Amino acid sequence: MSINFDKERFWHRHIGPDDEQIKEMLKTVGADSLDQLMDETVPAGIHLAESLELEEPMSEYRFLEEFREIASKNEIFKSFLGMGYYETLTSNVIQRNVLENPGWYTSYTPYQAEISQGRLEALINFQTMVSDLTGLELANASLLDEGTAAAEGMSMLHSARRGAKRKKANSFSSELRHPQTIDILKGRAEPQNIELVIGDHKELDLTDAELFGILLQYPATDGEVYDYSNIIEAAKDQDVKTVVAADLLSLTLLTPPGEMGADVVVGSTQRFGIPMGYGGPHAAYFATREEYQRKVPGRIIGVTQDAEGNPAYRMALQTREQHIRREKATSNICTAQVLLAVMAGFYGVYHGPEGLRRIAERIHGLTKIAHQALEKIGFEIANEYYFDTLKVNTNRVQQQSIRIQALKQEVNFRYFDDGSIGLSFDEVKDLQDVAQVLDIFTKATGKEADIDLHQMADETDVDYPASLLRESSYMKHPVFNLYHSEHELLRYLKELENRDLSLVHSMISLGSCTMKLNATAEMIPLSWPEFARCRSLCTYRPGRGLSQTV
Repeated sequence: MSINFDKERFWHRHIGPDDEQIKEMLKTVGADSLDQLMDETVPAGIHLAESLELEEPMSEYRFLEEFREIASKNEIFKSFLGMGYYETLTSNVIQRNVLENPGWYTSYTPYQAEISQGRLEALINFQTMVSDLTGLELANASLLDEGTAAAEGMSMLHSARRGAKRKKANSFSSELRHPQTIDILKGRAEPQNIELVIGDHKELDLTDAELFGILLQYPATDGEVYDYSNIIEAAKDQDVKTVVAADLLSLTLLTPPGEMGADVVVGSTQRFGIPMGYGGPHAAYFATREEYQRKVPGRIIGVTQDAEGNPAYRMALQTREQHIRREKATSNICTAQVLLAVMAGFYGVYHGPEGLRRIAERIHGLTKIAHQALEKIGFEIANEYYFDTLKVNTNRVQQQSIRIQALKQEVNFRYFDDGSIGLSFDEVKDLQDVAQVLDIFTKATGKEADIDLHQMADETDVDYPASLLRESSYMKHPVFNLYHSEHELLRYLKELENRDLSLVHSMISLGSCTMKLNATAEMIPLSWPEFARCRSLCTYRPGRGLSQTV
């Protein structure tokens, strides 16, 4: 008997129908062969007469081997870039049991409440966390990314205009918003005939007769924390609505925009345990007031009771309102990030309110130590108040010297056009990283000082002015205070997973089109550090040209 040396192919495992089933299907549609079916289906003008010249297909094993080699070219630098992108710690229990678990990633979109109770509970956890932290009554179950969420806020307020305001078409965006968000706002404003004005929020004329909305960043992209209470109150006097893009983790320490009077608060949940994923997109949040509940983009999960009086989760608005509104539909144009929102919600469950605050305090403390140490060396810090980001005043010569030294040490800072440097700290950083920042600045500029970082750490505390310091409580629901050990969370994850129907149980009749067709081999690289810790950035390295770094 001869040996068959053909290796197993991808289609052997992932193309379902066998030869007999194909024959039966062809008979049903009245075709003798697949070739005849294609000839009758594909217009002749676009039907290739010859076969594609493709390389020999790979096995899954060879694909992963070659892809790993390609991924290894991504250089994993230490990142201080900020702008809504942070290194974060994806808890192992969440990574292994949610991100890498087909019981979660194949179910994905919760269209059918009856078979989605686990996901719906996970998403209502997300909504509750967002609502509590932002200080607003209502939050949806995630959007595509922060820029999209900001644009959706602008669009929602534009569509909500009433009376004389319906003729107004100007929206103002602070120039201190993240640059990628400003670009998305520009793209979304044009087709809606919205005149987007970008400038200094401190010089904004709120009496502009054409102005219907303003968009602010909290903290600003340069790290400064502004008290927006006065501008929001003045805007309300002129019937001008406000969208604030806020760092969700910072709101454990800072007064939430909802308490300042903001109408909409948006942002990213990436730093809630979501891997960088080569730049995203990452699940955004969108919170607002109840008066806008029928205009909120995306999905809203609510709680009701079943026939036996037990809690049951459902889509809070009617299906027709959320999914079948044709040109007025919101859920499809904004796109949700269910899997990543589920992960962010579980991150909040795992850490709880006290754990999130500890993380935020540690990040702020490291930033404050870096501030004090850099001033001792002789650098001026532009920020008065900040959470995790500093803008260091340097000239262009100093900036270039520091950049070269940082690249030698495989570190990425943010370099502003005015010659200054941005430093953003995150959950992964510690005192050694502060020491490395100081080492880079001193070697590049020749400035030195005798600094004891540990002593500075002992003397550092949170001391925002009363107007910026959060006093209200948050995340008091039992779900955020019960599952702080790994095994407690593991059991909770499994409990919710078992309330769902996913591809591990059967074919899914609705939803999940994006996830259920991915083979395991295609999902494995998601956890590789070359992608999970990498934000795409083209960096010049002396003597090596351009390379992809974090």
